[in-house]
Amino acid sequence: MDLIKELTSSYLRQEPLKFNVGDTVRVYVKVKEGARERIQIFEGTVIAKKHGGISESFTVRRVSYGVGVERVFPVNCPSVTKVEVIRAGKVRRAKLYYLRDRVGKAAKVKGTL
Repeated sequence: MDLIKELTSSYLRQEPLKFNVGDTVRVYVKVKEGARERIQIFEGTVIAKKHGGISESFTVRRVSYGVGVERVFPVNCPSVTKVEVIRAGKVRRAKLYYLRDRVGKAAKVKGTL
């Protein structure tokens, strides 16, 4: 087990990302198109975080033109350049999969004030 930790430690992110489930975040992702490289921004609510070392990931959901869009981002992926917290949310669940069934104001997450 220690051998696996030693092998994967060089691939882990140096500083951990500071956000929680329920937060509204803006994720900056490097996208390669041919020879060019650009930054794409995906903004939405974090509905899940999966822990587990090198395979740690988080799921971000937003509604785009009336259609729910979810993206799963690996935390330790070098193409995820930055995660910016826009609004902190107050939730009492670890996974917010129930937001998939809600529409409009019912799909909002309460903020912390």
